Amino acid sequence: MLMAKILKKKELEKFKALLETKRDSVYQNAKKTLTSNMVLDKNDLPDEMDLASSEALQSFEFRLRGREKAHLTKLDLALRKIEDGSFGICVECEEEIHKKRLEARPETQLCIRCKEDQERDEKVYS
Repeated sequence: MLMAKILKKKELEKFKALLETKRDSVYQNAKKTLTSNMVLDKNDLPDEMDLASSEALQSFEFRLRGREKAHLTKLDLALRKIEDGSFGICVECEEEIHKKRLEARPETQLCIRCKEDQERDEKVYS
């Protein structure tokens, strides 16, 4: 198993705390959405246009929640990688991910070179 050599125990603890904070924030956002934004009361909406607008907004909120679910998966994976010692290793090239990149996006699975390659491929094939 590859171990990230550039990260010390103290740095891993910092990344773990950052990832947990991000995860808690996503959970709080989702909880707030479920309790306040997901209920349509037709009595509060006087006409079809208001109802359609509210349904479109609700659909948008659901798409955002879907993205947050994917983000939670990435955050949880990064936390598991800290535990198993593989945090900070690119899943594509198996090189270490630079510390500055991890500080900007600790849930990343790709080094900057592999991420740029992925984005270039997406532009070509989309």
